[in-house]
Amino acid sequence: MKRITVMALGATLLLASASYTPPAAPKGWEPLLDKSLSKWRTYESYRHQLGYRGKQPTDAQGNAIKPIGYDKNEANVFSVVMQEGEPVLRISGEIYGCVFTKQDFTNYDLKLKVKWGSKKWVPRLDEPRDSGILYNSQGECGVDYWHSWMLSQEFQVSEYERGNAMGDFWCIANSTADIKAAYNATKDTLRFNPTAAPVTMGNGRSGFCQAAANYESPTGQWTELELINVNGKSVHIVNGHVVMAVDNSSSVVNGQHQPLTHGKIQLQSEAAEVYYKGIMIKPLEAMPAQYASYFKQNK
Repeated sequence: MKRITVMALGATLLLASASYTPPAAPKGWEPLLDKSLSKWRTYESYRHQLGYRGKQPTDAQGNAIKPIGYDKNEANVFSVVMQEGEPVLRISGEIYGCVFTKQDFTNYDLKLKVKWGSKKWVPRLDEPRDSGILYNSQGECGVDYWHSWMLSQEFQVSEYERGNAMGDFWCIANSTADIKAAYNATKDTLRFNPTAAPVTMGNGRSGFCQAAANYESPTGQWTELELINVNGKSVHIVNGHVVMAVDNSSSVVNGQHQPLTHGKIQLQSEAAEVYYKGIMIKPLEAMPAQYASYFKQNK
């Protein structure tokens, strides 16, 4: 009798799970993640090793190794699991690369949640876990230092350690931007400071700026991220806190600045296991008023 009861309970739970429908996206928002990754493509470059210095990896004979390429999923780096009826993207990090949207986006609000896995890979075994949201992504993958991503701007997704934090900024490839920033306490890195004067990032200068502060959720909990991106201006938000404002997004081509204000969205695979869920996007006509002050000239 007990066995029949347990079996019946199990069947009931399976039926409930199969019939569970996750909450619909809020009005005006488009979900970007489903269990088949139908709105995304993939790119894999290499399993990077220690000592890599921005050069394309070579074989034993010194010949350049070709990247794995587009729409490949060697080692099952990219996978989607269903949790409580909701798709969750797992990026193992074992091979450098990205998933990127098939669609080009401009002027939008992007929201998603992130949580770290336990696995780390060479060359980041002794480094903070790392991933990133690359936006205004244009052109081919592989044009950056790691030969893995498109020209873009980065909303860094990083484990808090040694000053690295969620919402840090990186120029990717030949991108550039202006950020109000001042040197941090150790005077070795710029940190976002809305009261400081703008500093041009990239284009031969430092391409990295630290977030204003660390607002990452405790280990094992989801961190909510939001990216506002309108007409070359962007705001990085972590758990409701503005940690970065980026202005005059552009790229430098043959010494000339060109606007970098639209493009695909990439999620990086960068030697650390990471999970994403709740990825959704909403079009915007203008920068929301509550963020306008971040782009005004300081007196």
